[in-house]
Amino acid sequence: MFDDIDLSELGLDLPDDKAAALKEALGAKAKELLEQETSGLKGKNSELLGKLKTAQGDLDSFKSQFDGLDIEAVKAVVSKAGQDEETRLIAEGKIDEVVSRRTERLRGDLEKQLQAERERADKADAFANQFKDRVLSDSIREAASKAGALAEASDDIILRARSVFSLNEDGVPVAVDKDGQVIYGKDGKTPLSPLEWAEGLRESASHLWPRAQGAGQVGDKGGKGGGKKRSEMSALEMAAYIKEHGQEAYLKLPQ
Repeated sequence: MFDDIDLSELGLDLPDDKAAALKEALGAKAKELLEQETSGLKGKNSELLGKLKTAQGDLDSFKSQFDGLDIEAVKAVVSKAGQDEETRLIAEGKIDEVVSRRTERLRGDLEKQLQAERERADKADAFANQFKDRVLSDSIREAASKAGALAEASDDIILRARSVFSLNEDGVPVAVDKDGQVIYGKDGKTPLSPLEWAEGLRESASHLWPRAQGAGQVGDKGGKGGGKKRSEMSALEMAAYIKEHGQEAYLKLPQ
């Protein structure tokens, strides 16, 4: 290993016999150190291989315990364990604890069911309200169209109608006052219809209808009837009066 070393380059000027002896000693020492290092590495490698083999054996043994295992059977065992626990408590006379445990489980299941029902009910209510609003809007829009209102005024008319009309259980628009009492039309017998209401709106909000040839702009008069007789009120004025003062006050007005 050290035969090719030139000792003179290292500053050593030795006779040939001593130089050879030095090289032989260095070679022996290097071989000894190499064998020590190699032996340590071999021992460490052997140790790691042994641990790996042991771990693999443990893993194979663990896996073999679950070969062909029936998961449903395991669930049944777990369930039976819970029942056995209750059996033990009953045997110990701890009936209240058993009842408490079962009640808590039932309460949890019931709460989940109630929460699911509440969510379904909320969704159903939201859908129903959306549907009702659409039905009412379509009814008022149709009535306004029949009464000759401007197409672009439909949103304004629908907004006004929502303070007067609501859908009954049959999905029919019904005009009601502030107390929830039905508002009747001019004949005092028939409930005020969206069409009759829309026709009355023409008098108090004529700007929502096509302007007559040569006519000037007419603003919203409020439609509350003022000091008019019942026979002089438009349907809108009558509805507004009843909504503010009530049906009884309206019937007391001069005919």
